[in-house]
Amino acid sequence: MITSLEMQETYSRRWERVWISIAAVLLALLLGAVVILWAGRDPLLAYGALWAASFGSWRGFGEALVSITPLIFTGLSVAFCNRTGLFNIGAEGQFIIGQMGAAVAGYMFTGLPALIHVPLALAAGALAGALWAGVPGLLKAKLGAHEVINTIMMNYIALYFTHYLVIGPLKGHSYLPVTKQVLESARLWRFLPPTRANIGFFVALAMAGVVYYILWRTTLGYECRAVGLNAEAAQYAGINVQRNLVVSMMIGGALAGMGGAVQVLGVQHRFYDLFGFTGYGFDGIAVALLGNNHPLGVIAGASLFGILARGSQNMQSVAQVPQEVIGIVQAAVIIFIAADYIIRKWIYWRRPQGAGRLRAKGES
Repeated sequence: MITSLEMQETYSRRWERVWISIAAVLLALLLGAVVILWAGRDPLLAYGALWAASFGSWRGFGEALVSITPLIFTGLSVAFCNRTGLFNIGAEGQFIIGQMGAAVAGYMFTGLPALIHVPLALAAGALAGALWAGVPGLLKAKLGAHEVINTIMMNYIALYFTHYLVIGPLKGHSYLPVTKQVLESARLWRFLPPTRANIGFFVALAMAGVVYYILWRTTLGYECRAVGLNAEAAQYAGINVQRNLVVSMMIGGALAGMGGAVQVLGVQHRFYDLFGFTGYGFDGIAVALLGNNHPLGVIAGASLFGILARGSQNMQSVAQVPQEVIGIVQAAVIIFIAADYIIRKWIYWRRPQGAGRLRAKGES
């Protein structure tokens, strides 16, 4: 039976995680200010330019939403897999494959109304990402192959496979390595013209709600979280661990793939040969870490990283601060959070007996 003392301890730990993330961001910004001062620039001017890039005008705000949206999808992808004990580094490749799937569905199906064509193209991107992530999921479940290695390899396969497609069978009517443009009926509505902000942002928010519902309101979510906490105990309790590993990885791939679909249907309107990684999948790892693998935290983390990415160019033009400073701030956020995990582990290791005595008093 859960006592009030245990519930209070659970809530305090949740708030502790929130404050840890906030402190990590503030410390990272402080470190960035030190680097800016060391470079002989004004940190107040630099951070003012960073803020103005996203909130100084409606145009800036709309473009900030464009930067935030894909990070929500990839952050949710990584967070969902993390809850099942899987480290999905393959969100980058799943995002790329989702772009290609949505682009093909966007121009191939003709004569459809937008009410049907848009969901169809989004579903195509999600399905492509899910199938792509299912490969390392199956290898993990059936053969025990580590998902980190397999998802990294799948990233490169996705990159070069799509490169082959856009210079070969799926090349559009252009000298550039791109697909055909998606039809008007498959494009996402832009609600802040002339910016590229589109309803994909609200789709991302809706998917965060879906992820929360799955994880904390369904049997599947309970099983996934149980596997993530202790796979052996979950299997002993009758949970099909292998199935949940595959399903979790495919859900994560579907989320990243849908993010790629939104990028194509709402922003690019075609698939461009990337000549390298987009970075959204890798940034999604940091977003999930900052958000403690919780959908609300992912939205907050994606907003922070999206605003930083959006404002880096403005910092350089207004305050003559190199864009690399933003990379330092992002890395510092991750370092401070990771360092806190080490400290908290040490604290909990030092006080197991005291915590046990408190529980005993609460139960008596």
